[in-house]
Amino acid sequence: MTTTQSGPVKRIVCLANSRKMSGRCIAGKELLSGGRPGGWFRPVSAREHEEVSEYERQYQDGRDPRLLDVIDVPLLEHHPNEHQPENWLLDPDWYWTKVRTAAWDEMPRLIDPEAPLWVNGHSTFNGRNDRVPLDVARSLRDSLRLIKVPAMDLVVHQPGIKFGDEKRRVQGRFTYNREEYWLRVTDPVYERLYLQKPDGRYPISESCLTVSLGEPYEGHCYKLIDGIIRKGM
Repeated sequence: MTTTQSGPVKRIVCLANSRKMSGRCIAGKELLSGGRPGGWFRPVSAREHEEVSEYERQYQDGRDPRLLDVIDVPLLEHHPNEHQPENWLLDPDWYWTKVRTAAWDEMPRLIDPEAPLWVNGHSTFNGRNDRVPLDVARSLRDSLRLIKVPAMDLVVHQPGIKFGDEKRRVQGRFTYNREEYWLRVTDPVYERLYLQKPDGRYPISESCLTVSLGEPYEGHCYKLIDGIIRKGM
């Protein structure tokens, strides 16, 4: 792996670095000339589930991207799939480059216009408005949103205990655009922090959330909280 690259490069502000299979899902908004925010962008690998490995996403000094890093990402080509039009195939032979760290006061211009999180009315046993039928997801124009919520509860629980699954999870519960959402948290920083706590409900204050539509599973795409960004983080 080398330190320069002559192919296409996109500069993004990182708004998600979440768990996905054996790697991560990285996503952010492109920064255009003058620092103007552009559209959503998700670098993906050539693997079956498109997760990004530690090797593929690292900086030259071996560090991992963090939320609010402004990053230059080397690419090969636009690589949308049927439910994620923002995907671009990364070039695994080149380092990613951190340019700077974005500030909290830059968030307002990155937040998406307030609107329903795609389609509501489809819920799992322990969720609320937390999934979209795959045939509907295929017709959507995007799979990523950055929203701002004045407050949220992080719930640590065992959602599958009635079905023999004892694994604990972290779920974010919040109200947005007059709708209630209970979504799984896949932001690894907050997931690790709250799994250290006893089962229960933990309120947090104003936050920006990156919400995505994840991989299809049994006929649905699930809404996930891929990034939690708070002032002073």
